[in-house]
Amino acid sequence: MHCEATFYGHQVPPNTGILAIQKISGNFKGFRIAATGNTLELNESFEIVKKLKLVGTPTKIYKNTAFITGMFNSDLEVSRFEGASIKTVSGIRGQVKKGLHEGQPGSFRATFEDKILKSDIIFCRTWMPVEMKKYYNPVTSLLLKNGSDGWRGMKNKAQLQIETRTPIKVNPDSIYKPIIRTEKKFNKLHVSKKLEENLPFKSKPKNETKRRNKSYASKRAVVMDSSEKKKYSFLQAVNTIRNEKVAKKKESNARRQVERAKVNEKTEERIAAATKINMKRKYRTDGKIQAARERKRLHG
Repeated sequence: MHCEATFYGHQVPPNTGILAIQKISGNFKGFRIAATGNTLELNESFEIVKKLKLVGTPTKIYKNTAFITGMFNSDLEVSRFEGASIKTVSGIRGQVKKGLHEGQPGSFRATFEDKILKSDIIFCRTWMPVEMKKYYNPVTSLLLKNGSDGWRGMKNKAQLQIETRTPIKVNPDSIYKPIIRTEKKFNKLHVSKKLEENLPFKSKPKNETKRRNKSYASKRAVVMDSSEKKKYSFLQAVNTIRNEKVAKKKESNARRQVERAKVNEKTEERIAAATKINMKRKYRTDGKIQAARERKRLHG
């Protein structure tokens, strides 16, 4: 797959080749070509954006409406994001409605598809513009006599840490940790009796209550009489005979297929040998004809 990169540098025509080298100063073991590519276009007004996820938490919940705090810092930011789509971690979608004058600055009212929980985390996906640094240092001394040994660029942080033997700082927030999420148990749908009476039969809830005692139909035992026993035993005998016939037929078919494969293999070998002899005769005849033509051409 290709990767697109935008950087600030001198003007070059499109389709100019680019070669990225990791290190060009000194003799390093890690010398390698980092990337190869070509330029696509030149433009001073490139807009570079990165993903930004704003996170907030609910403070008050009223059915499908909730008050969210922690996502914005002021009422001005809330007014800019009015109508933006938000979402909870559990997948419930919502929308930013209006800012609140009370409480923490940046609080707002939002509506959701379903009632959310106090433990839900609400986030809003946005795009943040990134300004590019307008600086580049053209190196024109690499073609001199000394080459890259006579020019030394700026050392990066990793190289300075290796030379000075300073330990690398590890941010504990950057270490991957196992994600443990508790399964949420949603409450059952409760339909009031007044509403259930007005619903059609196919939309009414079919919740059967569990019985404490077993019913008569489940407790009674089925006892066959003499005629039913004779019929049942006869059917069992017929099924046994049929199953035995099917098994014998499968076995004979498998044996027949093995014998047929052996015969086909011998036939193919005989055909291949005859074809080989015929081809040898043909090549020998063609060779004699070609030699006779060549002698006739030389004598003539």
